[in-house]
Amino acid sequence: MNIDTKTLINVEVEGVDMNDYPDFCDAYIAYAEKPSGFALTDAELDVVNEDYDFVYEEIQNFIH
Repeated sequence: MNIDTKTLINVEVEGVDMNDYPDFCDAYIAYAEKPSGFALTDAELDVVNEDYDFVYEEIQNFIH
């Protein structure tokens, strides 16, 4: 399964603990939508959460 993270919208991050800065190892993408507006399935979210660069970028967006 291949998910284009560049096209995801309404991305929600959970598990951000500022005491874990700068690693944020417990943070994850809890929700995201495809450009069509459909929410990602749990299996698709698992794939997205394996893209550590994307997750970290979204964490940075969340805290700033």
